[in-house]
Amino acid sequence: METHISCLFPEILAMIFSYLDVRDKGRVAQVCTAWRDASYHKSVWRGVEAKLHLRRANPSLFPSLQARGIRRVQILSLRRSLSYVIQGMPNIESLNLSGCYNLTDNGLGHAFVQEIPSLRVLNLSLCKQITDSSLGRIAQYLKNLEVLELGGCSNITNTGLLLIAWGLHRLKSLNLRSCRHVSDVGIGHLAGMTRSAAEGCLSLEHLTLQDCQKLTDLSLKHISKGLTRLRVLNLSFCGGISDTGMIHLSHMTSLWTLNLRSCDNISDTGIMHLAMGTLRLSGLDVSFCDKIGDQSLAYIAQGLYQLKSLSLCSCHISDDGINRMVRQMHELRTLNIGQCVRITDKGLELIADHLTQLTGIDLYGCTKITKRGLERITQLPYLKVLNLGLWQMTESEKVR
Repeated sequence: METHISCLFPEILAMIFSYLDVRDKGRVAQVCTAWRDASYHKSVWRGVEAKLHLRRANPSLFPSLQARGIRRVQILSLRRSLSYVIQGMPNIESLNLSGCYNLTDNGLGHAFVQEIPSLRVLNLSLCKQITDSSLGRIAQYLKNLEVLELGGCSNITNTGLLLIAWGLHRLKSLNLRSCRHVSDVGIGHLAGMTRSAAEGCLSLEHLTLQDCQKLTDLSLKHISKGLTRLRVLNLSFCGGISDTGMIHLSHMTSLWTLNLRSCDNISDTGIMHLAMGTLRLSGLDVSFCDKIGDQSLAYIAQGLYQLKSLSLCSCHISDDGINRMVRQMHELRTLNIGQCVRITDKGLELIADHLTQLTGIDLYGCTKITKRGLERITQLPYLKVLNLGLWQMTESEKVR
């Protein structure tokens, strides 16, 4: 007896359709009535983010999204009021407005006029007209927010962070990249250092402070005292922090990933402070820190040997530093040493002999290595990615 696809139960069709990409999910709905009904099953659209251009009124848009159970939306262009979205999707969970340059405090204020308990994720990256006024609305009406992206919102100040610390106690992830007005005072608010005014965001697990140029070691002191659940901290391009600040971070036992890329005042001494503490770091990035040298690798081997990812691009390290590090780094999976011009084939041989668990290595700009060293590296049993420049050697292209 021959079985046709039309004989499948709607639940089976829905299960099949769930593996399709978003465009094809929409296409199968146009095949026939049975496929349309199956494709509207909420399991088909679980986790899907609708990407919308809001240019003109479309009465069927939001009922259609709700019927499919879609609760995550990205607005690609905003030519209508934001309140049109909020009213159309009262149970929205995630709202991505990144790059909506025309979004203003006034527009956001008209949209957020009552509590939206379902909203967990809000992305306002590069919404450059947004100020502290909008953060006041967010803190008042989005009490259940867990992720807030403010990267590139250059008008945000310490007052805005005070409002966040007052209202968003469930926040787990906060991105303040290039918020140039934020200083130690604002970080103190987040860390609960001003309890009389705000409790703080003490549940934070991810904090991005990249390119916040006004921050000093005092911010790191606030973070270490108040944000004890922090797992990921990005301080890249923060020129105001120094080796002294590493003392404060060195006992944050929950911290997994630390990014210090292009922090010009971090040296071997700072790495020593980190290594002498009680950190259990899995990832460390000190790329483009000009004062990092071979001594840092010795400190890493002594106290940060559990690292799985280490980035040292453009640091002043040599084969000697590699020799002092490799024997203890049994957990290391990713090593980025691009533009480390003192590394030679000897260093690669040491890596090949001892870092046998590596799955990826970056050697871009290592001008003193030759085919001999590369042949040793490509024999690493688990190596999947070898970056030598504008191309990557994958597992199938290993040198034999």
